Amino acid sequence: MLEAAGLTFAVEQPRMDEEVEKTRLRAAGALPSEQAPALAEAKALSVSRVRSGLVIGADQMLAVDADVLDKPKSAAEARTHLARLRGRTHELITAAVIARGDEILWRCVETPRLTMRAFSEAFLDDYLQRAGESALSSVGAYQLESLGAQLFERVEGDYFSVLGLPLLPLLSFLREQGTARA
Repeated sequence: MLEAAGLTFAVEQPRMDEEVEKTRLRAAGALPSEQAPALAEAKALSVSRVRSGLVIGADQMLAVDADVLDKPKSAAEARTHLARLRGRTHELITAAVIARGDEILWRCVETPRLTMRAFSEAFLDDYLQRAGESALSSVGAYQLESLGAQLFERVEGDYFSVLGLPLLPLLSFLREQGTARA
């Protein structure tokens, strides 16, 4: 998304164990709406402490009822996630943070709501076969920007946030900072 928006950037892996941090947050009773921003902040700070310039950290949680669904680890788990979401509405808590050094300069949290249609078992089988490994790369086992669009009857909220980054507010902040064209 950043590249398509005309930004120049480098990708740096966070210097933290995301699974350990998720486990810690969940054990402490953090809500999904608190987990995504905390993970985005931890990612940004872990890199910004060793790299100069602005560092963007982002995270996304899928919340259905009081539960969080992580990326599926197998096709069977993807099937379970999709079966649970079928005919229901869920939220994608999408958080982005910009840090420099030890300082958080900007935060944004968007929460799109998505309603899956009540598709058949045959459709689910076909979707999982056609989606293949891509079903394992996203929370909820879908990518709205491709085949996953077939799963939905309604999407409320920012499209870019559904894809994983509140792009328009991020670009606005970067323009204010003079790092994106005004």
